[in-house]
Amino acid sequence: MSIYLDNAATTYPKPESVYQAVMHAMREVGASPGRGGHRRSLEAGRIMFHAREAAATLFSATDSSRIIFTHSATEALNMALRGTLATGDHVITSSMEHNSLIRPLRLLEKQGVDLTVVQAGPDGVIDPDDVRRALMPRTRMIAIGHVSNVSGTIQPINCISAIARAAGAMFLLDAAQSAGSIPIDVVSSAIDLLAAPGHKGLYGPQGTGLLYAAAHVALTPLLAGGTGTNSTSEVQPDAVPEGFESGTHNLPGIAGLKAGMEFVMEQGV
Repeated sequence: MSIYLDNAATTYPKPESVYQAVMHAMREVGASPGRGGHRRSLEAGRIMFHAREAAATLFSATDSSRIIFTHSATEALNMALRGTLATGDHVITSSMEHNSLIRPLRLLEKQGVDLTVVQAGPDGVIDPDDVRRALMPRTRMIAIGHVSNVSGTIQPINCISAIARAAGAMFLLDAAQSAGSIPIDVVSSAIDLLAAPGHKGLYGPQGTGLLYAAAHVALTPLLAGGTGTNSTSEVQPDAVPEGFESGTHNLPGIAGLKAGMEFVMEQGV
């Protein structure tokens, strides 16, 4: 007998429905979505669509096409940052951030993005007034982790997102530790961009994740390549989500993630 206590890193074991969904996608479907007009490819496309719908429902997003599947929250964060920021932009973040957020921000800082790190208090909580004082006319984004993987501190995201909205800046939420564990409503919480891993509180397999981008957010793709749509064009499509999911999808993983999200919604976040 073993006892597993590392769920903040990766949840284990998964619900039985997750294992079954992964194997169904591998054994019974096999094909890739958008890569053919035959039955198996169409079934793969249906799995993808229903997975997006599940994610949109879980996060109260009004348009499931704004759910972009990635291989991790790290990739989703990089897509959110590199897809929106340019030289001269100013970003506010905090001293509580995971490397998946702070490292790409530090890399962008070397490339001309201005970065302010707001220090958290002794309890790990960020004071919204400190965030407000850090605002500049060039502030393009406030990027914050919802829950600390070290201390478990839950940040006052509604207060911080309201500051971003009033300043005309985007609010990026790193939901690595909160997705599936704390209710998140991207509309009522004024979240413009949300990055989440599949393998933690959503009970999906490793190698899965997602980025939610609100309809008013203009993204630039992180990768270019095959998308299964507009194949005659040599230019990367800008349609969401297709233009942001270059390469073959991890269909078994996404099928498992769909089952994991459904499990979360059945049990209650």
